[in-house]
Amino acid sequence: MNTQDERVAEFRRLHSTGCFVMPNPWDVGSARALEQLGFKALATTSAGHAWTLGRADNQITLEQTLDHLRVVVDAVGVPVNADFEGGFAVAPEQVNVNVSLAATTGVAGLSIEDSTGDKGHPLHDFDLAVERVRAARQAIDDSGTGIVLTGRSEGFVVGRPDIDETVRRLQAYAEAGADCLYAPRIGTVEQISAIVAAVAPKPVNLLINAPFITVSEAAALGVRRISVGGTLARTAWAGFLQAAQEIADAGEFSGFEGLPNVDALFSPDPQT
Repeated sequence: MNTQDERVAEFRRLHSTGCFVMPNPWDVGSARALEQLGFKALATTSAGHAWTLGRADNQITLEQTLDHLRVVVDAVGVPVNADFEGGFAVAPEQVNVNVSLAATTGVAGLSIEDSTGDKGHPLHDFDLAVERVRAARQAIDDSGTGIVLTGRSEGFVVGRPDIDETVRRLQAYAEAGADCLYAPRIGTVEQISAIVAAVAPKPVNLLINAPFITVSEAAALGVRRISVGGTLARTAWAGFLQAAQEIADAGEFSGFEGLPNVDALFSPDPQT
């Protein structure tokens, strides 16, 4: 697939039936490797991207994010969904402007969160949160791209694990134009089932960042899309830090055993 239109069409088709896994690469190499493993769509991770720059999550600028999206989209042939955090703005009007910019990067979808970054008031007020999703929807419609809009409610991330409020927000985001709904860090069958039922027939994204459920089990609950957030990036960092710590502490190199042939993933000559 070479055009944004083709990728958007494929991304929408993936959401229409069944359940697919959309893992989260953090750079070009990890994106290409995941595509080679056969995944039909990918999603960026704000955390994974931030770590490559030596920063914590939510410390990346709009410009850095837009550049990152273009680089990842250009590196692969499958649809890419953008982790667009909170739209890099509070006011709906600026969310609209920023989503319009994201739509020019070639992504097939993007998500808008309702978290504020303020520990004392971690979620945007309900009406403002809905207006922000509506503004993102308008920007996408005006762009003519048809990219998939995901509405995210972050209560379970920011210390407000209220399933009733989460459902209320996701239903409102669906009515405001979100194509897919997402409540990261829900972690029980009951919570998943409640959200799937509440927003049906619109698809639900499930974050799996711990081994609490399998793909087939999630699919049986009606989940259409699975992502892993920054967890694959954390897995890579775990191996790196463990091996480096052993060198620093003990002067030993046992972490260098059983390593993959990474060059073979990217070599144009399979014999190399």
